[in-house]
Amino acid sequence: MPQSYLKRILNARVYEIARETQLEYAPVLSQRFGNHVWLKREDMQPVFSFKCRGAYNKMARLSRSALRRGGVASSAGSLRC
Repeated sequence: MPQSYLKRILNARVYEIARETQLEYAPVLSQRFGNHVWLKREDMQPVFSFKCRGAYNKMARLSRSALRRGGVASSAGSLRC
């Protein structure tokens, strides 16, 4: 399963509009969970979030007729601390 998941990520059409961002090792989380934890730096995207990836990836998989009908997207927003 991990290989198929990685293949889906690398083949996602989202890279047509999004930047490939770095991973950052999280030593505290890694220690806490007893495993290697890496965080995907989506805050490095021009829009500072993961939202554009999900929306675009969904739209890229729709048929032409579904795209013509349009759609609605919503978000609760991002919390910045």
